[in-house]
Formats: sequence, C-alpha cells, structure tokens
Amino acid sequence: MRLIIIGAVAAGTSAAAKARRNDENAEIIIYDKDSYISYSGCGMPYYIGGEVEDAKKLTPRDPVFFKSKYNVDILIRHEVLSIDHKNKTLEIKNLATGDTFQDHYDKLVIAAGAAAVIPPVKGADLKNVFSLRNIGDMNQIKDFINEYAPKSAVIVGTGFIGLEVCENLKELGIEVTLIERLPWVTPVLDGDMAVYVEDHLRKNGIKLLTGLSVAEIKKDRVILEDQREVEADFVLLSTGVRPNTELAAKAGIELGVTGAIKVNEKMMTNVKDIYSCGDCSEQYHVVTGKPVYRPMGSTANKTGRIAGDVVTGGNLSFRGILGTGIFKVFDMTVAITGLTEREAKKEGYHVAVCHNIKPNKPEYMGGREMVIKGIADKDTGRLLGVQIAGFEGVDKRIDVFVTAITYKAQAEDLFHLDLAYAPPFSTTKDPVMYTGMILDNAIHSDRKLITSDELEELINSGKDYQLIDARAASQYEQDHIETAVNVPHAKLRNSLDELDKDAITITYCNKGVTGNAAQNILLNHGFKEVYNLSGGHKNYRKNRKSL
Repeated sequence: MRLIIIGAVAAGTSAAAKARRNDENAEIIIYDKDSYISYSGCGMPYYIGGEVEDAKKLTPRDPVFFKSKYNVDILIRHEVLSIDHKNKTLEIKNLATGDTFQDHYDKLVIAAGAAAVIPPVKGADLKNVFSLRNIGDMNQIKDFINEYAPKSAVIVGTGFIGLEVCENLKELGIEVTLIERLPWVTPVLDGDMAVYVEDHLRKNGIKLLTGLSVAEIKKDRVILEDQREVEADFVLLSTGVRPNTELAAKAGIELGVTGAIKVNEKMMTNVKDIYSCGDCSEQYHVVTGKPVYRPMGSTANKTGRIAGDVVTGGNLSFRGILGTGIFKVFDMTVAITGLTEREAKKEGYHVAVCHNIKPNKPEYMGGREMVIKGIADKDTGRLLGVQIAGFEGVDKRIDVFVTAITYKAQAEDLFHLDLAYAPPFSTTKDPVMYTGMILDNAIHSDRKLITSDELEELINSGKDYQLIDARAASQYEQDHIETAVNVPHAKLRNSLDELDKDAITITYCNKGVTGNAAQNILLNHGFKEVYNLSGGHKNYRKNRKSL
C-alpha cells in the first residue's frame, strides 16, 4: 500500500507514526509546503518571551528523524496543488525548484491544518504586523523584536495565543494593549468568568479595549473604529484560524457545516480512500453530538492517530470532543470544557448555573481561591460544562470535570468521587465535590441559585422582592448590594417575623456558603421562594464592576 499524507505537523506525523506501527510494509510519504515539521506550536509564545531559549526545542524532529525511526519519507517545501481522486493521483510542486510532478496513492490522508484569519483591515500587510501560526511566523516576530526593540504593541483578538503572547511581551518590557471586538476578553468563556481574566490583566498592567474593532493599522499606531488611536510599534493579529480546505473542496471532497472537511468517526471523507484529520477537519461535540470546529493540538494528534490506524486496517474511532482548553496568563490559569452557559441555553437546555469560590487547598498550606462555574441540565441533572479561573490546581480540576462530562455524569455524582486528599493538595471536600453539591442542591433540593445577571434583571423588573445580606454588620457597612437589608446569619432565626414569607427572597454572603445557610433557614420556616446569590457578593461586585 502507498499511503500519502498531506501535512507534517501534529496530525500528519501522528497518522504516519501509527500507520507504520501497524504496517511495516506500507510506503508512507508526507508532503508539506513548510520548512518546519512536527513542531510545538503551543510553545511559540514562550520562545518569543524568552522563557524557551532555544527554538530547536520546539522543532525536535526533522525528516531525517522520521526516516530513521519510522521509515517515513517527508518532503518539505513541497505543495500539493491538486487531487485527482478518480485516478488517485496528486499534482505536486517543489517550492525550492519550481518543478511540478505527479504522484499516486492507494490511501490519502489530508492533514493540511489551518491558517490564520487576517481581517480586511487597511495596513494589515505592513512589515510590523504579524500573525502567529507557525515557526516561520514566530521567527519573524522574534527577529523584529530583537532588531527594532519595540516599546508598544497591540494584540487584536484575545484567544489563547493572543493572551499568551500578551504575557510574554509584557515580560520583555513592552507595553501591551489588547483589542477585542466582543464585549469581553477570551470569547470561549462566558462574560461572568471573563471578568476575572480582565481584572487580572489590568492588575498586570495590560490595557484592554473591548467592544471595538480596528479600522486601520499604521506603522506606529492603530486606529479604532471610533477614531481613537493606540500607540503600536508592532501589531499581532490573533483573530482566529480557518481550516485549509481549498485543496479538498477543489477535489470534490465535502465540507461540513462549520466549513471544515466533513469526516465520520473513522476520519473518512465522502470520497473513497481519502481521509482527513487535524485542524482542517470537522469534529463533533460529546454533549450535543453536533458538528463543531475547535482546532487544538491535542485533538490533531488524536485524530491523526485514528486516521493512521484506520488506513492500515485498525478499528479506532473518534469519540468527539468537549472543546477543552487551558491557558496561563501571568500567574493565573484559565480552563474550560463542555458547553458554556450561553451555548447550553442556545441548545435548548434548562440550565442550572453555579459559581463556586474555593481555595485549591487549605489557606494554612498556601491555598489560593479558584472560581468554578458549573453548568448542568436541570431536567436530567447531567453536567454540561465547566469554566475555572484560578491559580494552582486548575489543571487537575478541569481534567476531573472533563472525565465526568465525557462519561455523562450527573452533578450529584461529583460528590461521590473518591478524590485524593491531603492538605498540600486539596481541601477535605475538593472544589470539584463542592461544585457537584451546589448544583445538586439547586436541581433536586429546591436550593435555587440566582446569578448576578438574573438578580440585576429582578432588581430592574419592578417586582416585589426582599434581598437579605446575611453577612456581619461590619461587612455590610463596608459594601453591600444597594437594595439589600442586613440580617446577619446568626440573628436570622430571631428576625423571621420581620420578613415576608410570600415574597421572592434572595440571600447572599461573601461567596455563597453562608447565603446558602440562610436560605436553608428560610425554606425550613415556610418561606416559599428563596434564592441564594451564586458566588455571593464577591462574584456580584466583580461582574457589576465590569459594566
């Protein structure tokens, strides 16, 4: 069998390696138009910032390595121009010489990756404007910084790469302004979690401009749509990626609803003996079962392995993704998996939402707070998605949630997990368990939660309600929600006659625990409709401050 693979980064090389493990006799050839292969794209921001000193550590494998270890021929600087699937031939151009030639295949894997989206902005082609998608881009940015020593930078877009580059530029002493056309940074998050990222960025000296687009880029500044000008010695366009599908579409290969190449669970396209994997192909979501496009290096490696297995007679199948992601910005870690609240509502779920603020380990062991937003389906109790903003231990918790959602756990199941505990690592009841407890109480025990946005809607609705601040008087006097009355938890039982049992009642404390205790007292004394403010006063103030 002659197997040809188009693309030699994560998916393509994974497909080749797995195919070789399965079949020692197959001819395996990879064509890639770039000069670098099998590189660590996620490490590029850290080379730009100097944390990774040697660029070769990001490109540890070359064609010689793959030939010696896997007996795979990789031809770099070779672009596949067209696919003739009827005759199973390819037209290829040697970019070094300009010569074109034909090759033939028995099986073809398209792992062509994705390209940076360059917005149609005047000045986007200036020499001080960059995107960061491959090693060549990285080297150009590094060379520019070394040669021109820029003092200011604008990053357009606030996805993972944009924020990681932001941190690294700041470490180099460059003043950074982030520009995001959406109302909040990090569009993969819900707005009420993005505020924690925004606050942390500002504390670290980053300027943020949200809800704005760039109108024009000049050599020393960026002009916004409202005509404001921002100084910028150089500009990074971090406005997303698009799948490289032109070659496939021209060959009659079907694209999916997301615009990426449509494949089944075996990575098969609609054309016999042609497969696709990695950032150019479509995935499907574990929760909804619907097509999604979430290009990630981890998914590329996984789908590449599956493609390489299937083309050599194996039985692996793709099981979908949750859109899991994690990134570090300064010393904060942010992670997400599953559906956001807005996605869940769009899909028609009747959602329960909680904001759980807990330390990753006891404070006496140096624990620091993390904010966990959990989203579950009220009708079934199934956990749908989680977002976390914190410091230590975020990676550990998000992976537990990933596993739970993958295996369709209900919120109540989280409490029963036998998680590892010792004071250097966790609290006795881990934040994962607390998240499950809060959601389960809201879904099954009538311990209803109200989010900051929902409370704001209620306050502005004109409806009758009573808002009880269950904190100590000193805390109330320092700051409180404007319409709240202070009834400290310790005095609540003696104050029941002063409250209206029939009115909509909301309780709150700093983070939610004492508010829940007050909620329990009221419900147990016959109050009919009682809500606890999710995340308490702390989360409410954080979100109101952002407006």
